[in-house]
Amino acid sequence: MKAKNILFTGPPRCGKSTLIHKIVQKIDISATGFFTQEILEKGRRVGFSITTLDQKKGILAHERIKSRLRVRKYGVNLLDIDGIAVPSMMPSISDELVVIDEIGKMECFSKLFKKTLEGVLDSNRPVIGSIAMKGDRFIQKIKERSDVLLVTVTPQNRDELVKIYLEFNK
Repeated sequence: MKAKNILFTGPPRCGKSTLIHKIVQKIDISATGFFTQEILEKGRRVGFSITTLDQKKGILAHERIKSRLRVRKYGVNLLDIDGIAVPSMMPSISDELVVIDEIGKMECFSKLFKKTLEGVLDSNRPVIGSIAMKGDRFIQKIKERSDVLLVTVTPQNRDELVKIYLEFNK
């Protein structure tokens, strides 16, 4: 039986986002959603960006953002989460794959993100995404859903997981 919602977890920098990128490039169905990526300045991480599959861009968090919502040194940007990431999670056609990279503490500061995530997971549309290894009750609840297949990514298995995903979801 195919898993409708597949979420990859693992330690930071283990290759979750790269794995999802590779899968999205190899599948032959329409997809919507977003990716997050490190923002580097002179080789140093200073924040995280949001890029939707239709190339809208925003800032997820940055060390220069003044916000009461913080994860370590990064101020979280709710405006771009709610205005860029969340709309990208809403499919426009019935069989569209929803890509959510990632479900983590920064994204979950947004009530709209959490509500939209639950709605998409409850829908008949397939979801592929990444989720934090550790997290609050909301993140744990998402990982424990009966319609979610949780897969742990390591540097050793990440390349093989592309093939496994594609075979599993034929």
